[in-house]
Amino acid sequence: MPERDVVSWNSMMGAYMTHGEKLLAIELFDSMPDRNVVSWNSMITWLSKEGDMEKAQTVFERMTTRNELSWNTMISGYVRKGDVRNAKLVFDYMPNKTVVSWTAMITGYAKIGELTSARSLFYLMPVKNVVTWNAMIAGYVQNNMFNETLRLFHQMLIDGECRPNEATLVSVLSGCARLGALEQGTWINSYIGKHNYYLGNLLGNALIDMFAKCGDIEDALEVFHHMRERCIITWTTMVSGLAINGKCREALCLFDTMCKEKIELDDVVFISVLSACTHGGLVQEGQRVFNQMVMHFGIEPRIEHYGCVVDLLTRAGMLDEAFRFIMNMPMEPNAIIWATLLGSCKMHGKLELAEAVTQKICDLDPSNPGHRMMISNLNASVGRWDDVLSVRDAMRKESIEKVPACSMVQIEDAVHEFLVQDNSL
Repeated sequence: MPERDVVSWNSMMGAYMTHGEKLLAIELFDSMPDRNVVSWNSMITWLSKEGDMEKAQTVFERMTTRNELSWNTMISGYVRKGDVRNAKLVFDYMPNKTVVSWTAMITGYAKIGELTSARSLFYLMPVKNVVTWNAMIAGYVQNNMFNETLRLFHQMLIDGECRPNEATLVSVLSGCARLGALEQGTWINSYIGKHNYYLGNLLGNALIDMFAKCGDIEDALEVFHHMRERCIITWTTMVSGLAINGKCREALCLFDTMCKEKIELDDVVFISVLSACTHGGLVQEGQRVFNQMVMHFGIEPRIEHYGCVVDLLTRAGMLDEAFRFIMNMPMEPNAIIWATLLGSCKMHGKLELAEAVTQKICDLDPSNPGHRMMISNLNASVGRWDDVLSVRDAMRKESIEKVPACSMVQIEDAVHEFLVQDNSL
């Protein structure tokens, strides 16, 4: 070209960026006779997406004129990398903070589990949009703070400035599912119908999952049948929901329907179907499904599929078959698979097999507190108290503690969490 303007240079630089030619893009950028704000923002945006925040910071500091996009790009780039400290430094120096800036910082703090800082920024914000509310709600869900999820959602409705969108409802339904908060989940379902939200895959799948995990399988099925379109996740969620609610035959029937309708199956749905067979004690059906997955659909089993079959066989008392199946696996069995077999060894009195399995677990995952406790309990069940003391002493010396399980119960409008021996209720 006899003459090139800044648009020509930007276009060429963009082409290099599109094709991943990092060195050429930077070389071209450095040799530009004139740059506009598009040139600078394109470079820092691309570098931040590439994760090269050190180079992006260098370019950012060279900028003579910065706009909102420049500042927000740097904040978002640091947040993506998990470097909230540097993101906060940029945020603090930003002359005119926007909703995007505040929301990016809230997302960053939520990502690393600093919900106190995220909440402080959230309440300091002069103006919030629905994305801001979603960032805070999703942060609570990601950090297993489900009571706070529901409280903030209710506050959003009372505030009334932003109407919840699909992403809001999906996050809140996920919190309800994890809490077992059926009343709140049912109310959200009514809210969806009352305000004419479109029941697409994301929202429909979240409702099915919530109802199923809260034990209301009839409403889960109703949502499933009312959905105009269904993806593989919809079918998988419904199969899994039927299984965990003891409707194992129905789960298999739904799987057969998938096959008849020529739904494109993936490896995840087979985990759900095999789990259904395990819950229902359907050994022959489970073996048929496993073989069907490999021979008919050509799906290579993952460790989770093998684990399901082992669980299926051990629950049926077929420990020798389970052991042979494990030994014939084309991959190295993990400690979870051996622990599944060990649990049944205790139940069925297979002590010799239990000793061999115990050694496998100790070799693979010696520091897992759950496995250590299982071995200790097995020794206690057969009166080997010296071995029990040995395991417990080793756990104390290595500072290994089993994390206590947490239960939840809904009383009227509140969901309470409590641990073993907790009398806080």
